[in-house]
Amino acid sequence: MSTYKLGLYEKAMPGNLPLVEKLAAVQEAGYDFMELSIDETDEKLARLDWTDAEICALRRDTETATTPVSSICLSGHRRFPLGDPDRATRERGLAVMEKAIRLASRLGVRLIQIAGYDVYYKQGDKNTRAAFAENLERSAEIAAAHAVTLAFETMETPFLNTVEKAMYWVHTINSPWLNVYPDLGNITCAAEGDSGRVRADLESGRGRISALHLKETRPGVFREVPYGEGHVDFAKGIQTAWALGVRMYTAEFWWTGGALATDDSWKTMLRWNEKFLRDVFQN
Repeated sequence: MSTYKLGLYEKAMPGNLPLVEKLAAVQEAGYDFMELSIDETDEKLARLDWTDAEICALRRDTETATTPVSSICLSGHRRFPLGDPDRATRERGLAVMEKAIRLASRLGVRLIQIAGYDVYYKQGDKNTRAAFAENLERSAEIAAAHAVTLAFETMETPFLNTVEKAMYWVHTINSPWLNVYPDLGNITCAAEGDSGRVRADLESGRGRISALHLKETRPGVFREVPYGEGHVDFAKGIQTAWALGVRMYTAEFWWTGGALATDDSWKTMLRWNEKFLRDVFQN
């Protein structure tokens, strides 16, 4: 296989590293781009308010490291869901979305992976789903104005843990700027490890899959499973996505050794995982 991009999720690296060092590490380990994280922490949400100077500095850093930031993983809506029962929280969630879209536009990023749920820490109902639909439509309109694509991550919760469920919302909103960015590990869990069901689920998103997260999982375990030690069939998943025209992939795993790395073990992990995934593409 050729003409594809394999990116790296930012949280695969120690959190205390400056972004310029993360970008250099991505390039040194052989990945093609970095996926920027905007999660629910105050530290990451503050990125939404970067000044012009800070944005220009990051753009210069990408040129220095010859590593682009090609996507943003926006998981900050766990804290401020678009369907939250509290109006103020919903409004904050919409503000988070608008700021993320504007930031992406200013950075030259064309794709934002968004969280696929109406609420996260609360119980959902018909009212949270209705509020989610309303704010999702508004989000798609904002994205359209900036020519930035929003794409659903398939989650670990039943609300939207499959491509098929994500496609319901894609068809409901009916915007060219709302697609799906599946997590191969999460949909494998939803399919109970059945690679045939995974393939059928991916095919349900034909024409609307922007990229694919490559994450390892086990039954009921959605994070921090080393590649090759879970139940994800990466070969068949990538083959199916490739046949559907997907050419952008992101390695999603986490550095769990603490914010301050005391050795280069994290760099070894980056290189090992890059080789593991590249081998899958080549076979």
